[in-house]
This record gives sequence, structure tokens and C-alpha cells, in this order.
Amino acid sequence: MKPVLKKLALASIGLALLGSAYFAYKKSMELPLESRYRIEAVSKGAITQTVAANGTVNPVVLVSVGTQVSGTVTRLFVDFNDAVAKGQPLLELDRSLFEAQVRQSEANIKNVLTSLDLARANEARMSALFAKEYVSRQEYDQAVHARRSAEAQLAQAKASSERDKVNLGYTLIRSPVSGTVVNRAVDLGQTVAASLQTPTLVQIAQDLSEMRIDTSFAEADIGKIKVGQKVAFTVDAFPNRSFAGEVQQIRLNPTITQNVVTYNVRVSLSNPDHILLPGMTAYVNIAVAERQDVLTVNNAALRFKPAEGENVIEALESSDTSSPNPAAANGQRRSGERQERGRDSTSGTVYVLEGKALKRVRVRIGITDNRETEIISGDLKEGDRIIVGEIPRGSGSRSAGRPSSVGVRLF
Repeated sequence: MKPVLKKLALASIGLALLGSAYFAYKKSMELPLESRYRIEAVSKGAITQTVAANGTVNPVVLVSVGTQVSGTVTRLFVDFNDAVAKGQPLLELDRSLFEAQVRQSEANIKNVLTSLDLARANEARMSALFAKEYVSRQEYDQAVHARRSAEAQLAQAKASSERDKVNLGYTLIRSPVSGTVVNRAVDLGQTVAASLQTPTLVQIAQDLSEMRIDTSFAEADIGKIKVGQKVAFTVDAFPNRSFAGEVQQIRLNPTITQNVVTYNVRVSLSNPDHILLPGMTAYVNIAVAERQDVLTVNNAALRFKPAEGENVIEALESSDTSSPNPAAANGQRRSGERQERGRDSTSGTVYVLEGKALKRVRVRIGITDNRETEIISGDLKEGDRIIVGEIPRGSGSRSAGRPSSVGVRLF
């Protein structure tokens, strides 16, 4: 019989614990709502909706200078951060091979000129003999043909010489624009090969006082962005300073990465102090909507849902306010939640503190700044006390009289 008595004693203790827990829960539910929920007052103010993205600061014009001929770098005239003018020499390649080709072309021209002089003399003699009928027509035509062929060979030799001179000129690489050298990709003695793809030797930013930011915005935000909108952005180098810009262009070509569609938005900005450097990461915010003197509520209030069994009444329904039955109120709350699920994203629900109950108020919402949301319509006015969340158990609960332990007090 002793094991049976022991089991009965344990069962009695368990029932006592369950009863005490239920009693503590009921007691906590009887605490004032101000002690169980965080409450804020509805207020009026200004609200600005923004969309954000990251981007990269780039020069407006970045010229990559390459080479059209191959060779070894023999001289360097510029280095990083140097200011250059249009036409200024940047570097020089080995000229010896190209100079030899130019000399060969000039010698070929002289050789062809000698052949041409001989062909012209032969033509003159054949013309005189043909007039006296000492030679046939065929012999005379052959002399004319030899002269014309020599003239064509001379033109070809001159063209080859011009080509070789141009290639010789390409060994001295000059700046195509005025600007600042932001990158030098070669060193003295390095061999560069100009093949199907021209190698980049030097990169020049044309004007660092005018910059741009290339950003990628999600397709959900791109419809709110317009050319000419003001832009605010920050960079890691100056975290406490905000810079201003303007939307310059919205690229129509989308970028699709793992079924995520984004669009490039180009932002123009001024950089008179040259403190923004190419390649910096910019955190861009574009103001797409703004409201003044409107009702606003904390976003947490729109996400709040009361606990099961809470006394909830419906706005503008007097029959609900007189009903003391928590089960009926709970059923009304679940019905209201089912209706909310059928609403669109412009609708929301907040709970207003009214006496010892929570009043459910359905509202129509507008823009948001991710902290506050505009209230367009609904049974809500300035000064109404709304619930934004529950007070966690243990933070201030003892001062409110909420029990901190259950079973220890009974045994």
C-alpha cells in the first residue's frame, strides 16, 4: 500500500501545482492593463517614406587607356593621383623594332622609285619607236603596263611606310582626356601585348569634382523612384556626415540574380572638396513620399495581437462593450482577425486602451518610415492610448504585484 500512497501524494502535489499556476495566471490577468502592456499616445506629425540601397561611388567619366601595339615599357611619365592634360605623354614602349620597320619602308620606297624611273624611260622609248612602227603594239602596251605597275608599287610602299610611322607613334601613349590618374596597371620593364583584347595600362578619371553612384533597387521600390528626386547618402569614411545627390537615370535593363530582379539607379552628386573617392560604398536613401501634420502610430501597434482570453471590444459596436463574457469577446476577436486576413496591405488594426478592455480599431494606413505609419482613416484620434506591445514578465512585474514564482510559495 505504501507505493500507492506515494503515487497519490505525488498526484496531489501535481494538482496543487497546476491549481496554483492557474490561480497565478488568473491573478496576473486581473492586473491593470497599464501594468501588462506598453502604451503610447497617438500623435500628429510629419512622416517621410524612403527607399534604401547600397551603391558604389564612381567618376562620371573613367577612361581606360590601352595600347594598339605590343612592346616593353621603357619610360613612365605619370604615377597614381597625378593630374594630366589632354595629349600629355603617359608612358612609352620600346621603339627600336618600329623604327627599323620605318627605315625598311623608306628603303622600299626608294627601290620602287628606281623601278618607276626605268619603267617611264622604257615607255618613252617604246612610244617613239611605235610612232615609227619599229615595234609592235604589244611591246608598247607592255611598256605602259610596266610603268603603271611601278606607280602602283610606289603607292603601296608609301602606304606601308605611313602605317609603320603610325605604329611608331603609338609607342608613345598619350592621355586622351584631362583628368586624374586613378590607376596605373603597368610598371617599367613590363611587356604588354596588344592582341584581340587591348590591355588597360592607365585609368584616368576625367573630373573628380562631379561623381555618380550606381545603385541597385528592388523591383518593389523602383516604381516609386523618379528622375530628379533628392537623394541622401552616407559613406563609411564619414559616418557622421550626410551627403546630397539627385536621381539622374533609371536604367531599363534589369539585373536578375537567383530570381531577384533589381534595377540600376544612377545618382549624380557634386564633390567639390574631392573627399569622396572612387570605389567608396554609399548607403543611399531616396525620399519617395512625405506627409505633414498627419496622425501617426508606432509600427509595433499594427503588429500587436492580444493574448487569448483578453477582453476585446469592437469599435463603434455598443453591444460588444456591454458584453462581459470573455468567451464572446474572444470569438469576436478571432472573427475580426479572419476579416483582417482578407484585407489588403493598406488596412491595419490597432488596439486602444478603453477602461478595463482593449478596443479593436480598424484603420486605413498610408506611408511609413519603417518606425511610424500614417493613419489615413479609422476611429482613431490624437491622444488615444494604443497598445504597442506586452511588458515582459520579470521587467517591472514585481512592482506591479505579479508573482515571480509559483510552486515555491506553497511548499
